[in-house]
Amino acid sequence: MADPQFAEIPQAPDSIRHLPGLRPFLAGRTLSALSAQVLAVAVGWQIYAITHSVMALGWVGLVQFLPMLTLVFVSGHVADRYNRKRIVMICQGLETIAAALMALATFTEQLAPWTIYVLVAVFGALRSFEAPCQQTFLPSIATPAQFPRAAALSSSLFQTASIVGPSLGGLLYGLGADMCYLLCALGFASALISTSLLKLRPVATTRAPVSLESVFGGIAFLRRRRDMFGAISLDLFAVLFGGATAMLPVYANDILHLGPIGLGVLRASPALGALACSLVLARYPLRSKAGPIMFISVAVFGIATIVFGFSHTLLPSVLSLAVLGAADVISVVVRGALTQLATPDNMRGRVSAVNMLFIGSSNQLGEFESGMLAGAIGAEAAVVAGGIGTLLVAGLWIKLFPGLWALDRLDQIRPEE
Repeated sequence: MADPQFAEIPQAPDSIRHLPGLRPFLAGRTLSALSAQVLAVAVGWQIYAITHSVMALGWVGLVQFLPMLTLVFVSGHVADRYNRKRIVMICQGLETIAAALMALATFTEQLAPWTIYVLVAVFGALRSFEAPCQQTFLPSIATPAQFPRAAALSSSLFQTASIVGPSLGGLLYGLGADMCYLLCALGFASALISTSLLKLRPVATTRAPVSLESVFGGIAFLRRRRDMFGAISLDLFAVLFGGATAMLPVYANDILHLGPIGLGVLRASPALGALACSLVLARYPLRSKAGPIMFISVAVFGIATIVFGFSHTLLPSVLSLAVLGAADVISVVVRGALTQLATPDNMRGRVSAVNMLFIGSSNQLGEFESGMLAGAIGAEAAVVAGGIGTLLVAGLWIKLFPGLWALDRLDQIRPEE
């Protein structure tokens, strides 16, 4: 008979220490994100080195965003109709091939600007199918009680990739763009292997006939779930108005007079704050009052943006950007739990695709809005005005979406039948 002194201590209901499938999921998502970050740095440096055109950099962002915009509803429908794990593996396999082709074309000096645009568009199209499927994995691995911890840990590793990726890409670019692309190919291949090891709970996919109603089902579902629509749209407008990161080159060069190294420090600050907050949330997940905490985090995001706008020295700028990044993670975790746990599994792909479109649009349009406003009233005034706009949105959304404000425990969220 076993000695009771040495009996295994039962795990807490929300413990994720021995959660099956979590490690392959985290490895696949992190490796894919790290490779994408290295790729973005290499493409930016290389296209500018070839063309010496700032507009060429803008075209890179556009050709990457357009596939997501045009394919978002199709990709969400595909995610709910076919095997999601298989879709992610196919995308990661094609990303491996595309990155290897970029490495080979660079090594043989055959990579022209139009080739880069085509391959970047291919990556954008693949990501539009991969991301909605990948976002549905965590609810199939973790229980509602475990989801906040698992989501926070996933976010912390994603933020780590966001910090390490650009630095690694910059260092490797010194050895040649072909080395960057080769590393990306290896990273995507490793992500493919990790995804292949992932074991998910069986999911019943829909085989209903393809129709406009089924393709746009994610939009219809969000119209019924106003709390979920409120969470997604709150993030959209908060980031749209609070796009301080778009002005970082101006602050580093003209306001703080830091140079390129200082720009690197500023760019890393939001990710460092986000990483620290993610680690705290992984250890101490949100237990209650998730809705009010989300709104408070958006308000803190706006206040930190205003502080950064007024700052003229390095330390307040870095601290405000770190707080901005930490506040954003809290909003991401609450929104992620709501959109994934409150969505029936046969709708998660389409809802995740719409969520991805909103978030992608907020980042792209936020940079555009900040740039246009800065051209009209100046960079500092634009950043401060953006922070004020974020505060106004948070206050207005409390009135428009009382159900989101009333959201309490994340582990009690259940799918709508």
